[in-house]
Amino acid sequence: MNAGADLAALRARKPLVHQITNFVVMNETANATLALGALPVMAHAVQEVEEMARAASALVLNIGTLSDEWVESMLRAGRAANAAGVPVVLDPVGAGATAYRTETARTLVNELELAVVRGNSAEIATLAGRHAEIRGVEALGEGGGPELARQAAQVLGSVAAVTGPVDHVSDGERVLAIANGHELMATVTGTGCMATAITGCFLAVRSESPLEAATEALVAFGVAGEDAARQASKPGSFHVALYDALYDLDPATLDSRAKVE
Repeated sequence: MNAGADLAALRARKPLVHQITNFVVMNETANATLALGALPVMAHAVQEVEEMARAASALVLNIGTLSDEWVESMLRAGRAANAAGVPVVLDPVGAGATAYRTETARTLVNELELAVVRGNSAEIATLAGRHAEIRGVEALGEGGGPELARQAAQVLGSVAAVTGPVDHVSDGERVLAIANGHELMATVTGTGCMATAITGCFLAVRSESPLEAATEALVAFGVAGEDAARQASKPGSFHVALYDALYDLDPATLDSRAKVE
């Protein structure tokens, strides 16, 4: 893993990360992307998404607040990104909660070439054809563990990043467990979506190695969560501290702080 070197490369190159995401987190993911060192663009109009996707270094698709028009924009942007060799990461927010969300996520999986699918255990289990418990967009019950990540990657044909108290990332053969992070991350709306946006940032500089890019993104975000928790004890102050921690991430020490097995 070369999280520090890739973070340094990201900050030097300032790649454009095109995000078609949801109204709840649009500001959060844009700020997280900027704080890390990349450049966000939050374009979802059907008239421009293909052009924007071709100009970007990565495309992030997030189905948190759906409409038919946004689904069409995601498909158009995804196809344009695929044709241009731009890596695509999908966040299937709430897949399993409603038929519309589940069908939309499956359509995107089936129609597009995805580098990474990042979600919680219930969302990923739903797409992998396994039983899952979800309330709204929150997973219930125990996390899926390494076997869920491996099976999901095999079924989806892409790297699966399953986030929870311990994150698991798999390409269908290898499985990496990441134990970085802090429990306060679960108290702020949008941290999962931020993790997906940061995955897009690392993919922008390491598109040829999606397993490593997804792992490095979760290490970086987890380390930032640990640092933010040292500055704050409650959700409000933690939210602010998280942006500062992303900005202050040190490439020279990031790999030494990674808790990866």
